[in-house]
Formats: sequence, structure tokens, C-alpha cells
Amino acid sequence: MGTEHVVWDPAKYVEFGDFRDRPFFDLTGRIAASAPRAVVDLGCGPGTLTAALAARWPEADVLGLDSSQHMIAQANGMAQPANLSFELANIKRFVPDKRIEVIVSNAALQWVPGHQALMAGWLDRMAPGSWLAVQVPGNFDSPSHALMRQVADSPRWASKLAGVLRHEDAVWEPDAYLDLFLRGGCRADVWETTYNHLLTGEAPVLNWMRGTGLRPVVGALGPGDAAAFEAEYAALLAEAYPPGEFGTVFPFRRIFMVGQKK
Repeated sequence: MGTEHVVWDPAKYVEFGDFRDRPFFDLTGRIAASAPRAVVDLGCGPGTLTAALAARWPEADVLGLDSSQHMIAQANGMAQPANLSFELANIKRFVPDKRIEVIVSNAALQWVPGHQALMAGWLDRMAPGSWLAVQVPGNFDSPSHALMRQVADSPRWASKLAGVLRHEDAVWEPDAYLDLFLRGGCRADVWETTYNHLLTGEAPVLNWMRGTGLRPVVGALGPGDAAAFEAEYAALLAEAYPPGEFGTVFPFRRIFMVGQKK
């Protein structure tokens, strides 16, 4: 399922901003471009992180693209420097031109089936010396996602949620992405990190998932059904992620890849 079918809530998405922002800076910190002419952020969300790119490269034209009208409205509503702009666009239709010297996609391509072929096409079109930096979650087999699929596949929900959720093959393993970058003519750096987020409050993992992974379910079900689904899912999450003395530990694996065209 692509992001164009998901109704996003910008306020809910940024609720865990410190945890969601850190992978972006871990990713973009490996981009060594000094003065790019043009920078594109694919799947820019509410735009706050794209603004960090505009501040880093004040002489670059920085463009944030997202398929969510709600996210783009939020981005366009904040104060923007002159070198930053946002547009409503589908990642699947993005075609880089030679002027774009940095392409960033942070936690977006996991929503796009076949994104690996898109990435290969971008690398083929990118100019020598340009950069592609991508981060995707690598936790589709973790309890937070596996239990959601388990509930969705149960007799009560299977007919209503058939084809709605991405499965464990939504992203590749790091070695496969490394091969993709190398075949695309890049010097590449590919790694993974598991962040152990300490969450607090009532049903904290469920609350986290409401901002991301649960959005397709909520979009496919009416309010009453969505609440019933959440109740089943929450009971399983409470067993998988019991609270500890200091909060609930939520391990989150992410896969990073940065490449520069030779």
C-alpha cells in the first residue's frame, strides 16, 4: 500500500518527535555534500526535518515532496526560509534531473511497493558526484508489526483488511541495498541501528503505532471497527511490551544507506 492511500495526522506523527527525528540526522550526517545546487526530500512529512536541510545548505534550492495533503498543508503553514518549498507529489512519479545533487528519503519508501526499482532508476539518472540517502524501518518482523498482521488476518478482520498491511518483505536487508547502490555506480555506506526507545504513558507502543503503522488500518475501517481492532491489538501489545520500572522499552531497528555516484 502506498502513502497516497493513508490519511496522516501530522500532530500524532510528531508526538514522538525526538525518537523519530534522530534517524534522520544519523542518516544525513553521512552526506558529505558541501554546496549542492538542489536538494529533494522525498516523503517530507510535516516539513520540520526538510527545514533542517535548508538551514544546512542555505544556497541550495530545497524541495520537500509528500503525497499527503495534510502533511504538505502543515509544512506550508510553518515559517520557511527563501530556499525551501513544498509540493504535493507521489514518490513513485519522481524523476530526478541532473541539477539535483542530494536526494533524501527518511522513513517513507517502506510504504512504496517496488521502491528498490525506483531507487535503481534514480541512481541511473543522477549526475556523478550526487548523493542518495535513504532510511527505512527494518522492524516488520518485530512484535509491533507481526501482532498487527496477526489480528488483521484473523477471521473477524481478514475480509475488511485484505491487502491493507505491508508484510515482512516490505523492505530488503542491508546487504541487498548495498548491492543495489554498488550496481548503481556508487560509493556506498549501508548500516543498521536498533534504537531502544523508552516510552512512557498509557499503552505507549499502541500510541506510537497510531502515528504510523496503524494508519492504513484506521483508514480502511470505520471509527467503530477501528476502535475494536485497536482493543484486540492493544491486548497483545501489552503482553509483548510489558512496562518496566522506568517505562516501556520499544526496540526499533532501522536500515540506513548513503551513496555517492562515482
